[in-house]
Amino acid sequence: MKQQILAMLELQDAMNSKVNSNWVEQNFAWYRAIWVECAELLDHYGWKWWKKQTPDADQVKLELVDIWHFGLSILLLDSDGHESIAGQVAEGFSRAAPSGDFREDLEAFTLYTLQTRKFDVPGFATLMDGIDLSFDELYTRYVGKNVLNFFRQDHGYQDGTYRKHWGGKEDNEHLVEAVSELDHSRADFKDQLYSALKARYTQSA
Repeated sequence: MKQQILAMLELQDAMNSKVNSNWVEQNFAWYRAIWVECAELLDHYGWKWWKKQTPDADQVKLELVDIWHFGLSILLLDSDGHESIAGQVAEGFSRAAPSGDFREDLEAFTLYTLQTRKFDVPGFATLMDGIDLSFDELYTRYVGKNVLNFFRQDHGYQDGTYRKHWGGKEDNEHLVEAVSELDHSRADFKDQLYSALKARYTQSA
């Protein structure tokens, strides 16, 4: 687990630096990004008592991966080294409470985020348990979303020229399909995935 955490920390630091080379000094509101994602996640899980809703597990997991990006960013700011953070995260996962009512677990996680502006690792692990998201799947999905984020940046996300919907689908949906078609254990998984997204994007132009 620790090596995977270290790899994800390096990827997150690189992504943040690509967006803004001085991201550490910018005081971005990472906690705010987390609670907004929590609201989006709840919509995918379902909360409306006046209509029939079935949790969209894939989309819930994608939202959790988005939250993980922001959580890693908070941890990178609050610690003095990747090794230290990796140890904290592993320890946090070991302290996770068993999942209960998913919506209430999500609300508790969101409340902690708003009150402390920190990342609740045990609370996040509880949410993972509640939607059957293993750590290995988190890693695979994180690498996938990280590649998508790099892809977006390389194709005009910041200047507004990037098309988030292509081929009749949102790019997140293309990501899920592309990941399912590749061997996650390959050393070049990240590069293969980038190439697959680029091919899909180009074909839809």
